[in-house]
Amino acid sequence: MTLTDTQSKIVAKANKKDINGWHYLYVQGDPYEIGFQHGYLLTNEFRDAVRVYTHMTLELYGMDYSFFANQAVKLHKDKIPEEYLEEMRGMADGFTANGLKTSINDILAWNDWMELTGYWWPQVSANYSNNPPQGPRGSHCSAFVATGSATKDGKPVIAHESFDDFWSGQYFNICEEVHPTKGHAFKMQTVPGYIDSMTDFYVTEAGLGITETTIAGFVGYDVKGMPEFIRARQATQYANNIDQWIKLVNEGNNGGYANIWLLCDTNTDEIARFEQGLKHQELLKSTEGFYYGCNACHNPRIRNLECVDNGYNDTRQQTGARRARFEELLPEVSGTIDDEVAKRILADKYDPYLGYQCASSRDICAHYDVDPQYYADDPHGVWNVPFFPGGSCDGKCADATDIENLNMWGIFGRADGEPFDAKSFMKQHPEWNWQKGYLYDRPSQPWTLFTE
Repeated sequence: MTLTDTQSKIVAKANKKDINGWHYLYVQGDPYEIGFQHGYLLTNEFRDAVRVYTHMTLELYGMDYSFFANQAVKLHKDKIPEEYLEEMRGMADGFTANGLKTSINDILAWNDWMELTGYWWPQVSANYSNNPPQGPRGSHCSAFVATGSATKDGKPVIAHESFDDFWSGQYFNICEEVHPTKGHAFKMQTVPGYIDSMTDFYVTEAGLGITETTIAGFVGYDVKGMPEFIRARQATQYANNIDQWIKLVNEGNNGGYANIWLLCDTNTDEIARFEQGLKHQELLKSTEGFYYGCNACHNPRIRNLECVDNGYNDTRQQTGARRARFEELLPEVSGTIDDEVAKRILADKYDPYLGYQCASSRDICAHYDVDPQYYADDPHGVWNVPFFPGGSCDGKCADATDIENLNMWGIFGRADGEPFDAKSFMKQHPEWNWQKGYLYDRPSQPWTLFTE
């Protein structure tokens, strides 16, 4: 399809390059232009992602992808600010202009998938299912933020790695720098077709670093509230400091994608941990030390009153194990933390339950695909399935200098750089052959510094 002159001028303001397994995207302009640039330059990636998610949605939930898509429009379209509707409209037009007919409703549905399948569905699934889930299917991410005497230069360092099913995590390879006409420029890890990060790693022109780990076993959803992907994007684009970011992300809080947020501000060298339940929240701030996230919520009200099967004190579960490891490891490296130490922390493979180094589901850098799960105590716990094709999907980090220059480090694939070979995995574990054609290899990649 030939672009119009106007569309050509819009696309000319953006660029995309592929590096070390990532698609590095630079977009700028008004909301429609930003969306169009993203859509036009990532059409092939979006096409394949929707193909895979459509198949896997039915396999995992027994409901068609279209079921959740229709609910997204019904529940949330009238709640989205015009600015972001315009960006999604531009994204849909960009995909369409590059040969993939897409509507704004398609984009909304795609951005809402994680929240609706993980948080809305458990609240309503008893109307459709004889075996409704109690809470979100899985937990995502290891992360920490440090400052003061904990870091090498006394300034903030923030780091994060995503955990997910590998079929899903294989699309977490977009690093996008966004220069909007309003608000602050920001850089984020994201997914084709998303207007926010979803994996939630951001650095912003205001000097903020932002990340999170989801709250394991969280139960609760307010259909009248604002979806998390809008709240997180708006806060990241418009907040000047940590307090403003927290205020914006909490406005219209619907419990969707409930997170343990970790933030830093290079203007004040301050760090924060904001645990955001639906009914309860807790904000801690400091200019000294560190906070970490392992999906197990620290706040006792959220953990006991809004969650099931949190695994907080159980080192047989991945949440409790990583919590134990962070409690041991971060004090050991305190005073030395910089980008290089952050990378080593994300790559850590010490199993606190077994008491030695080995690839397992209980590592900070989780390797579910090699874990026979001999020690899993709860069959309903997070991914307590032998040789589950999931775990660490990437790594990101940034120190104060990186953030001030709108830079970030990233590694695609596992945070420790170990490859995943889908064909070999399915040959060894044929019970997962049903993912053939939807699960891809992720070869070993180096860390990459993303600059302008």
